[in-house]
Amino acid sequence: MSDFALRHPEFAVLPDPFDLVDESWDSPSAALFAAQLRISAARLRPGEAAEDFIAERGPIDFLAYLLALDDVTRVSTSRELLERATSMTRDALAHIDLLVVLPLTTRDDVAPDADEHSALREAMNDVLLDLIDNPEVVGEGTNVVEITGDRSHRLAALETLAIGRPL
Repeated sequence: MSDFALRHPEFAVLPDPFDLVDESWDSPSAALFAAQLRISAARLRPGEAAEDFIAERGPIDFLAYLLALDDVTRVSTSRELLERATSMTRDALAHIDLLVVLPLTTRDDVAPDADEHSALREAMNDVLLDLIDNPEVVGEGTNVVEITGDRSHRLAALETLAIGRPL
């Protein structure tokens, strides 16, 4: 995303929601992911963001983390929270035109941060790939595209999708 933002200053860049939450949360939790989901969903409402923007993470990412957290930690997230998170995600995605997903693959050069929980990240990736195929979450009006490949390939693909042509 940073490569795209540097080449296309006409797009507003929305920061990672993690940067906007209380930094006292230093480990993955349902509360942390729910807070990030609320932030990411709220900023997708009409009038909240610039007309042309790019966000590194969106509500579907945090819904995937909430669902993966149950699988990895074996601590159940409340059904009510998951229902609210799914509804918030669905409502927020109704306001976007393009959802680009960079799935984890061994051949891409997308490395996890040193402090990232690798089992959770992998579980989240699997859940996310299931969610993007679910019309009850994504809806009918959102164009969903997966981009893989090295950094330059991903940038060219994103430019083609977002502005119609690579530079």
